[in-house]
Amino acid sequence: MRRFSQFACFDWSGQAVARPKGIALAITGPITGAGAKAPALVASDTGWSRTEALQWLRDRAAENADMLIGFDFSAALPFVDHGAYFPGWANGAGDARALWQRIDALCAGAPYLSASPLLELDDFAQHFRYQAGRETVTGSRFEGPLGRLRITEHQCRQQKRGNAVSCFNLVGAAQVGKSSLTGMRVLHQLGDAIPVWPFDPVPAHGPMLVEIYTGIAARAAGLTGPTKLRHGESLDRALSALGSAPHDPLPRYDDHSTDAILASAWLRRAADDHALWHPANLSASLAQTEGWTFGVA
Repeated sequence: MRRFSQFACFDWSGQAVARPKGIALAITGPITGAGAKAPALVASDTGWSRTEALQWLRDRAAENADMLIGFDFSAALPFVDHGAYFPGWANGAGDARALWQRIDALCAGAPYLSASPLLELDDFAQHFRYQAGRETVTGSRFEGPLGRLRITEHQCRQQKRGNAVSCFNLVGAAQVGKSSLTGMRVLHQLGDAIPVWPFDPVPAHGPMLVEIYTGIAARAAGLTGPTKLRHGESLDRALSALGSAPHDPLPRYDDHSTDAILASAWLRRAADDHALWHPANLSASLAQTEGWTFGVA
């Protein structure tokens, strides 16, 4: 099994602004004889933009960094339930990479790598629940109370690893759809610079990307109630549960920064779990269409 010497995690945001407040990046090294140092934030004086995050990934590819990088957004949409990402769309994509390309092309005119134009196209808008001004609009093809889920999201909920939610819901604090759609634009523009598991095999060297869910890291750290940490003391308790030393104090605490730090510490440990790289329900076809959340067995 491949071992990495560095671990990084992006907390992500789909906010349609130049520098979303929700983007944070933390990075850490391996567990050594001296122990496990806490992850540290990679600071940005003006806040991260998605284009800067994309360039950071390209830089890691250029230096062939021995790094496992987690991103906290869904890398694909549900496909298996209907044999399509958008049932009824005549020009539908057949796999995740084609989906990334279509979304990026349809949103090419949108600044900040946002995905807002999708909701201006009825072929797409009808599948989502979204906000139009002050009104919540539920598209005619939005399914059930939650929206469609991928197989990995069903498994995540069944295994009680977290309350994975549908990417077709774009409303509310817990929604991940906007983040995921913008993340797919980033993945497309990154191209083949960095392999993305499970769409690509694990390379013998260089960086690798995996989809994560910060709620899984929080549960692994022993959090049983709310999973968002906004204080240094609670962050250190969670880090300790993952075998990490205390973190260096932050200028200010928000759940985006603490999510990135905690998830990086979790990823360092989880990367050595053979079962997480070989989920029982991850077939070859599923790996190319829906992908998988690393951490769901």
